[in-house]
Amino acid sequence: MKIGVFDSGFGGLTVLRALLRHIPGVDYAYLGDTARLPYGAKSRATVARYATSSARFLVEEEEAEFLVIACNTASALALDAIHEAVSVPVLGVVETGANAADASSTTRDVLVIATAATVESHAYTAACAARKLRAIEKACPLLVPLVEEGWTQHPVTEEVVRIYMGELMEQSRAANLNADTLVLACTHYPLLRATIERAVPREVRVIDSAEVTAQQVAVQLGSAGGSALCPQVEFFATDSVTKFRELGTQFLGQAIPAVRLVVLGG
Repeated sequence: MKIGVFDSGFGGLTVLRALLRHIPGVDYAYLGDTARLPYGAKSRATVARYATSSARFLVEEEEAEFLVIACNTASALALDAIHEAVSVPVLGVVETGANAADASSTTRDVLVIATAATVESHAYTAACAARKLRAIEKACPLLVPLVEEGWTQHPVTEEVVRIYMGELMEQSRAANLNADTLVLACTHYPLLRATIERAVPREVRVIDSAEVTAQQVAVQLGSAGGSALCPQVEFFATDSVTKFRELGTQFLGQAIPAVRLVVLGG
């Protein structure tokens, strides 16, 4: 079996990293649409066009039998369009994050940190409300560039996280929420999980979106996941393969041996 994993860039490699741990016996194709990022500055129609072309590439060209949309913006703005574009099962990270929050929270009050585009879509608020959870979303725009700079252990990053989490806790108190769960709603954020956990109250459980997505894919596939003797992992990018290989290594946690350049159009 082959699972296709799609993101606008590198962050989705944290999802692939978790998938490789939870479902090691299948083949994977990962596509980073690096030529057209960031998706966050694009309209819903443009994100849908980009995301569906990437989904079709993974299904039609690479014969993926299951798609994981490891991009919060695409999951928030284009999941319905992706479902219509391909005939295989599709799972997005917004859904998996909300499912995990639902299972985690006893107070039914949830905090979400994400990029500005994801927060502006209110996708997590809607997904949480559908599960009878109250949610506060906070944009943390500095975290992605800090991670991509490699500053995951840097004192500056520690201080930025402390400030963001302090503001979030104040928002929660002002809204009279008794939050016990924090969803990391950006696939870059798992690399900062330990730092974030130190910055929030001990009773707040941090949900790693990459980890819970992999767990839910494993449950959904069950025995259909297969047991390939020599599973293959292929990487594709729509822009510089050298940059993808160098930057992607820190997200995947291992060397990326080869990346193929693909052109998907405008």
